[in-house]
Amino acid sequence: MRPLIAITSRKSETAQTWRVPVVAVGRTYLDAIERAGGQPVVLPPLPATLDDLADVLSRFDGVCLPGGPDVDPHRYGATEIDERVKGVDVEHDAVDLACARAAIELGLPLLGICRGHQVLNIALGGTLVQHIDEHRFVHHEMSLVPGCRAALAIGHEQPVGHCVHHQAIDRLGAGLVVTGRADDGTIEAVELGDGWVVGVQWHPEDTADHDGDQQRLFDAFVAACRAPVGT
Repeated sequence: MRPLIAITSRKSETAQTWRVPVVAVGRTYLDAIERAGGQPVVLPPLPATLDDLADVLSRFDGVCLPGGPDVDPHRYGATEIDERVKGVDVEHDAVDLACARAAIELGLPLLGICRGHQVLNIALGGTLVQHIDEHRFVHHEMSLVPGCRAALAIGHEQPVGHCVHHQAIDRLGAGLVVTGRADDGTIEAVELGDGWVVGVQWHPEDTADHDGDQQRLFDAFVAACRAPVGT
């Protein structure tokens, strides 16, 4: 059976062909997980999702935290908010952060992408730089640490990824290790010492349909989801 991958989503007031508000996640994430042999299942950012989250996630084999709008800076202790912080949603933040913590506690493989990479850091007590200008809608090279999970998955240490972020990790969360940076020093990849827990700041799903480097990251994630918990 294909491993079940929980992937969080966001709310939207409109969507094509629907008359009512929706919850959604980018199709490119789902396609990349499916190509890797996984079955993505979308979790809605609803308060009830939090009621028995650990029990719900225990039915899954892995968790993917996708990109999306900014996390409320108050979540990581900021007292001043940059005016360029956009799209904050209390319920979205609560579910994503709870999913990150629950996945780690359950020993589930976790792949955090862009916002998800930042959520992982915040969930473990880290902070963010609220705005940077250099990484919006550009493809650039990352330098990965030899032997890190992302490098092993991709097959080398110099992948080129599509970046769409205007925030970045500042103080690192507890237990996380920096495993990749851009040329300007921006943290582009992190991992947790125990288990398969990886965060990447770029968007591998954007080009995974034609870039084997990016698809192999999803392949490795889904492969980890097939393995017994804790291996």
